[in-house]
Amino acid sequence: MEKSLILASASPRRLELLSQLGIQVTVNPADIDETVQADESAVSLVQRLAVGKACALGDHSLPVLGADTVVSVDNCLLGKPCNKSDAINMLLQLSDKIHQVVSGVCVRYQGQTHAFTVSTDVTFGVIDLTLANWYWETGEPEGKAGAYGIQGKGARFVAELKGSYSNVVGLPLYETAQLLTRLGLFPENSGR
Repeated sequence: MEKSLILASASPRRLELLSQLGIQVTVNPADIDETVQADESAVSLVQRLAVGKACALGDHSLPVLGADTVVSVDNCLLGKPCNKSDAINMLLQLSDKIHQVVSGVCVRYQGQTHAFTVSTDVTFGVIDLTLANWYWETGEPEGKAGAYGIQGKGARFVAELKGSYSNVVGLPLYETAQLLTRLGLFPENSGR
Protein backbone atom coordinates (compact mmCIF):
# COMPACT_ATOMS: atom_id res chain seq x y z
CA MET A 1 0.00 0.00 0.00
CA GLU A 2 1.36 3.41 -0.98
CA LYS A 3 1.87 5.81 1.91
CA SER A 4 0.55 9.38 1.69
CA LEU A 5 1.29 12.66 3.38
CA ILE A 6 0.67 16.39 3.01
CA LEU A 7 3.70 18.53 2.21
CA ALA A 8 3.33 21.99 3.76
CA SER A 9 5.82 23.44 1.28
CA ALA A 10 5.79 24.57 -2.35
CA SER A 11 9.36 23.30 -2.91
CA PRO A 12 9.57 21.18 -6.06
CA ARG A 13 12.80 19.68 -4.71
CA ARG A 14 11.12 18.40 -1.54
CA LEU A 15 8.28 16.97 -3.60
CA GLU A 16 10.76 15.16 -5.83
CA LEU A 17 12.76 13.84 -2.87
CA LEU A 18 9.65 12.50 -1.11
CA SER A 19 8.59 10.85 -4.37
CA GLN A 20 11.92 9.00 -4.37
CA LEU A 21 10.78 7.38 -1.11
CA GLY A 22 7.64 6.11 -2.83
CA ILE A 23 5.33 8.46 -0.94
CA GLN A 24 2.21 9.91 -2.51
CA VAL A 25 2.34 13.63 -1.72
CA THR A 26 -0.39 16.26 -1.64
CA VAL A 27 1.15 19.73 -1.79
CA ASN A 28 -0.51 22.30 0.46
CA PRO A 29 1.98 25.13 1.17
CA ALA A 30 1.65 26.74 4.59
CA ASP A 31 1.69 30.52 4.69
CA ILE A 32 3.71 31.54 7.74
CA ASP A 33 5.97 34.47 8.64
CA GLU A 34 9.53 33.35 7.89
CA THR A 35 11.24 36.45 9.32
CA VAL A 36 14.45 35.63 11.16
CA GLN A 37 14.28 36.63 14.82
CA ALA A 38 17.08 38.57 16.52
CA ASP A 39 20.08 36.38 17.35
CA GLU A 40 18.32 33.27 16.01
CA SER A 41 20.65 30.40 15.12
CA ALA A 42 20.30 28.37 11.95
CA VAL A 43 19.11 25.34 13.94
CA SER A 44 16.52 27.35 15.89
CA LEU A 45 15.26 29.07 12.74
CA VAL A 46 14.72 25.97 10.62
CA GLN A 47 13.17 24.02 13.48
CA ARG A 48 10.77 26.87 14.29
CA LEU A 49 9.77 27.26 10.63
CA ALA A 50 9.37 23.51 10.01
CA VAL A 51 7.13 23.16 13.08
CA GLY A 52 5.23 26.32 12.12
CA LYS A 53 4.54 25.03 8.61
CA ALA A 54 3.42 21.59 9.80
CA CYS A 55 1.15 23.04 12.49
CA ALA A 56 -0.27 25.86 10.33
CA LEU A 57 -2.40 23.38 8.40
CA GLY A 58 -4.14 22.06 11.52
CA ASP A 59 -4.99 18.41 12.15
CA HIS A 60 -5.54 16.07 9.22
CA SER A 61 -6.09 12.36 8.82
CA LEU A 62 -2.82 12.27 6.88
CA PRO A 63 0.55 13.25 8.33
CA VAL A 64 1.67 16.81 7.51
CA LEU A 65 5.35 17.40 6.78
CA GLY A 66 6.86 20.87 7.17
CA ALA A 67 10.48 21.64 6.32
CA ASP A 68 12.84 24.55 5.94
CA THR A 69 16.47 24.89 4.88
CA VAL A 70 19.01 27.66 5.43
CA VAL A 71 22.69 28.14 4.65
CA SER A 72 24.99 29.40 7.41
CA VAL A 73 28.45 30.87 6.76
CA ASP A 74 30.56 32.92 9.17
CA ASN A 75 27.59 33.14 11.59
CA CYS A 76 25.47 34.68 8.82
CA LEU A 77 22.21 33.05 7.68
CA LEU A 78 21.58 32.93 3.93
CA GLY A 79 18.05 32.23 2.78
CA LYS A 80 16.71 32.61 -0.77
CA PRO A 81 18.15 35.54 -2.72
CA CYS A 82 15.86 38.53 -3.34
CA ASN A 83 17.50 39.49 -6.65
CA LYS A 84 20.65 39.16 -8.77
CA SER A 85 22.77 41.39 -6.53
CA ASP A 86 21.74 39.42 -3.43
CA ALA A 87 22.53 36.09 -5.13
CA ILE A 88 25.94 37.23 -6.33
CA ASN A 89 26.81 38.56 -2.87
CA MET A 90 25.83 35.19 -1.36
CA LEU A 91 27.92 33.23 -3.85
CA LEU A 92 30.96 35.46 -3.24
CA GLN A 93 30.43 35.06 0.52
CA LEU A 94 30.48 31.24 0.10
CA SER A 95 33.56 31.30 -2.15
CA ASP A 96 36.50 29.21 -0.90
CA LYS A 97 34.84 28.50 2.47
CA ILE A 98 33.07 25.80 4.45
CA HIS A 99 29.40 26.50 5.10
CA GLN A 100 26.61 24.57 6.78
CA VAL A 101 23.31 23.65 5.17
CA VAL A 102 20.80 23.19 7.98
CA SER A 103 17.33 21.71 7.50
CA GLY A 104 14.49 21.40 9.96
CA VAL A 105 11.84 18.76 9.39
CA CYS A 106 8.58 18.36 11.29
CA VAL A 107 5.84 15.77 10.93
CA ARG A 108 2.48 16.48 12.57
CA TYR A 109 0.38 13.34 12.87
CA GLN A 110 -2.46 12.22 15.15
CA GLY A 111 -2.18 15.39 17.25
CA GLN A 112 1.53 14.97 17.91
CA THR A 113 4.47 16.95 16.54
CA HIS A 114 7.84 15.31 15.81
CA ALA A 115 10.76 17.50 14.69
CA PHE A 116 14.49 17.21 14.05
CA THR A 117 17.31 19.12 12.35
CA VAL A 118 20.19 17.98 10.15
CA SER A 119 23.36 19.87 9.27
CA THR A 120 25.72 19.19 6.38
CA ASP A 121 29.15 20.79 5.87
CA VAL A 122 29.79 21.93 2.31
CA THR A 123 33.15 23.28 1.10
CA PHE A 124 33.13 25.53 -1.95
CA GLY A 125 36.04 26.27 -4.25
CA VAL A 126 36.77 29.80 -5.43
CA ILE A 127 33.91 31.68 -7.08
CA ASP A 128 34.84 34.96 -8.75
CA LEU A 129 32.47 37.66 -10.00
CA THR A 130 32.48 36.33 -13.58
CA LEU A 131 31.51 32.83 -12.43
CA ALA A 132 28.85 34.17 -10.04
CA ASN A 133 27.32 36.25 -12.87
CA TRP A 134 27.36 33.26 -15.20
CA TYR A 135 25.64 31.13 -12.59
CA TRP A 136 22.94 33.74 -11.98
CA GLU A 137 22.20 33.80 -15.72
CA THR A 138 21.45 30.05 -15.62
CA GLY A 139 18.37 30.88 -13.51
CA GLU A 140 19.31 28.22 -10.98
CA PRO A 141 20.03 30.42 -7.91
CA GLU A 142 16.49 31.80 -7.70
CA GLY A 143 14.41 30.30 -4.90
CA LYS A 144 17.31 28.37 -3.36
CA ALA A 145 18.86 28.91 0.07
CA GLY A 146 22.40 30.23 -0.35
CA ALA A 147 21.67 30.98 -4.03
CA TYR A 148 22.76 27.58 -5.34
CA GLY A 149 21.43 24.15 -6.20
CA ILE A 150 23.83 21.27 -5.58
CA GLN A 151 21.69 18.99 -7.78
CA GLY A 152 22.30 21.21 -10.82
CA LYS A 153 25.01 23.46 -12.21
CA GLY A 154 25.86 24.59 -8.67
CA ALA A 155 27.56 21.21 -8.15
CA ARG A 156 30.61 22.66 -9.90
CA PHE A 157 31.33 24.80 -6.81
CA VAL A 158 31.37 21.89 -4.33
CA ALA A 159 34.88 20.73 -3.43
CA GLU A 160 33.77 18.59 -0.47
CA LEU A 161 30.62 17.50 1.31
CA LYS A 162 30.36 15.99 4.79
CA GLY A 163 26.92 14.69 5.69
CA SER A 164 23.64 14.26 3.88
CA TYR A 165 23.57 15.15 0.18
CA SER A 166 19.75 15.16 0.09
CA ASN A 167 19.78 17.63 2.99
CA VAL A 168 21.64 20.09 0.77
CA VAL A 169 19.02 19.55 -1.95
CA GLY A 170 16.29 20.42 0.59
CA LEU A 171 15.21 17.39 2.65
CA PRO A 172 17.37 14.85 4.53
CA LEU A 173 15.86 11.61 3.17
CA TYR A 174 17.46 9.09 5.51
CA GLU A 175 16.40 10.92 8.66
CA THR A 176 12.95 11.67 7.24
CA ALA A 177 12.42 8.01 6.37
CA GLN A 178 13.56 7.02 9.88
CA LEU A 179 11.00 9.36 11.46
CA LEU A 180 8.20 8.13 9.18
CA THR A 181 9.12 4.54 10.10
CA ARG A 182 8.99 5.31 13.85
CA LEU A 183 5.51 6.80 13.31
CA GLY A 184 4.38 3.61 11.56
CA LEU A 185 4.09 5.35 8.21
CA PHE A 186 6.90 3.46 6.55
CA PRO A 187 7.79 -0.24 6.57
CA GLU A 188 10.17 -1.51 9.24
CA ASN A 189 13.58 -2.85 8.22
CA SER A 190 13.33 -6.60 8.72
CA GLY A 191 16.82 -7.33 7.42
CA ARG A 192 18.50 -7.57 10.84
